Amino acid sequence: MIGTLLTFLAVGIVSIVVVWIVLSVVGSLLGLTMTIATFLLFKVAPVMFLGWAALKLWAWARNNRGFLSAKDRRWLERE
Repeated sequence: MIGTLLTFLAVGIVSIVVVWIVLSVVGSLLGLTMTIATFLLFKVAPVMFLGWAALKLWAWARNNRGFLSAKDRRWLERE
């Protein structure tokens, strides 16, 4: 009887420790994921957006000037 109670107590303590370790690992991974996501969202994304906008603006200015490359002219004249 006492042996069974001690076995249940030991299994309960071991399961609590295992759950504690698993939850701490999951929490650490979640914190790391949130840190990386925050870094990408607030540091990398604005720089990429500005670069994308600059390239779009440059392409728009280049196309509106009537500039055609030699390859574009050959392609247009071929038809």
